[in-house]
Amino acid sequence: MRIDIDMGTAAAPGGTAAPVMLDLEELLATRLLVQGNSGSGKSHLLRRLLEQSAPHVQQVVIDPEGDFVTLAERFGHVVVDGDRSAADLECIAGRVRQHRVSAVLSLDTLDAEAQMRAAALFLNALFEADRAYWFPALVVVDEAQLFAPAVSGDVAEDVRKLSLGAMTNLMCRGRKRGLAGVIATQRLAKLAKNVAAEATNFLMGRTFLDIDMARAADLLGLERRQAEMFRELQRGHFVALGPALARRPLPVRVGTVETAPRAGTPSLMPLPDQPAAEARDLILAPVPLEIRAPVERRAPTPATPSMKEILEQIVRDRPAVTAVDEDVEALPQPEREAAYRIIVHDILQETDAHFRPETLLYQDFCVRCRIKRVGGAPLPLTEFKLLINAGRAGLDPERAGHPDWLRAIDIAREIPDDLQAVFLIVAAAAMTGAPCPSDAAIAALCGQHAPGRARSRLRHLEKSDRLVARSGLSGSRAIVVPDLGWETGWNDPAADAAARSPGLERFAAE
Repeated sequence: MRIDIDMGTAAAPGGTAAPVMLDLEELLATRLLVQGNSGSGKSHLLRRLLEQSAPHVQQVVIDPEGDFVTLAERFGHVVVDGDRSAADLECIAGRVRQHRVSAVLSLDTLDAEAQMRAAALFLNALFEADRAYWFPALVVVDEAQLFAPAVSGDVAEDVRKLSLGAMTNLMCRGRKRGLAGVIATQRLAKLAKNVAAEATNFLMGRTFLDIDMARAADLLGLERRQAEMFRELQRGHFVALGPALARRPLPVRVGTVETAPRAGTPSLMPLPDQPAAEARDLILAPVPLEIRAPVERRAPTPATPSMKEILEQIVRDRPAVTAVDEDVEALPQPEREAAYRIIVHDILQETDAHFRPETLLYQDFCVRCRIKRVGGAPLPLTEFKLLINAGRAGLDPERAGHPDWLRAIDIAREIPDDLQAVFLIVAAAAMTGAPCPSDAAIAALCGQHAPGRARSRLRHLEKSDRLVARSGLSGSRAIVVPDLGWETGWNDPAADAAARSPGLERFAAE
């Protein structure tokens, strides 16, 4: 069936304004290209098209500046934050096609390369949807020259090829899958030719560069001398041509819209009326101490004890390790385990305790057990290693006795000793819902100074399916513990760069 939507008005013979109608069904088969310099009204035109067609067809908007998220309040579009993992973006795009829900992919929080990767993943997932979900949909791509550049730029070549391939699929092969591409660009010269060439409907706005005016004139079938008209177009005025719009070039003034972008066009306003001396004092006033940029200081490296010092310590503490206090009655098993957890927690609260050798920690542990009058034979060294690895996760003694945490410790028994601490640190963050700890924080909790060792151990745990890492395009990370069904929160890479002190308190508020 034929559905016409009102795009605005055109100057008709006699000076009357006649409405310009766009055949929506024809547009789905023939695609649309919008071109105009910055400030010519491209986004306003796209918003008019989206608002008028929203009740009739599904819409997917690739929005690099976050301008179209306001459609959600008025027309029910689902806003999808582009800062997600590749698997998340592909899954969400598949659901969008399956359930015929209009969506806006907002990419304003990402840099240029991440925007291209996210858009490519999303568009490819729309394109590769199952045949049963090939429903008609408008796919609107604002600032298309970012995603289909004519030449290589500053982004990685593999990312450029991925994004260009997705845009080419949309414009060249999307019609049979129900995808109608609507692309807008500031300059035709910056847009890949094989992407622009597939559009048969055009709306050309104000343009100043000769090369862009020449290409616009060629697309509209105008003579080169008529290309000068593009310099004289006002904001919001376009020249339309195509089977869905007009058979001959037609000047169009785009109509009004119901929604507005989050950041509108700036307008002039009076400057504040204040003396120059006051303005200078206001700007150059001393910066308050609490908001000054923090000075990054590397934590001092604890001195490594010599072999002689280690042996002397062992000799001094040997009676406390080997002796069994027969006069002290051993505590019941549950109370003894609780006492062990408290002692380990107290030991690890001391300065640089995480960096002390396990032999010294074991000596200290045995001495404290005698002081606390725990009683019984000393804890075997193998059991102590597991206990100290669990303590490195930073949970308080009460929470460390929770049945869920005891399940995690049982799983850790099946993991090699050198991987236990890393597994339990991540598991503790996942159990408490804390953000995923950084490699540097994990290394510090394990008594290491090199984040590379933490990364290596995380990779070993991933290969054995003990952990599954999920990465966001901005560098954020979350880790799943499949055996327990837990997942950490997404971390903040910028904040993690400064987190180097031991203790889970940096990642979760108890």
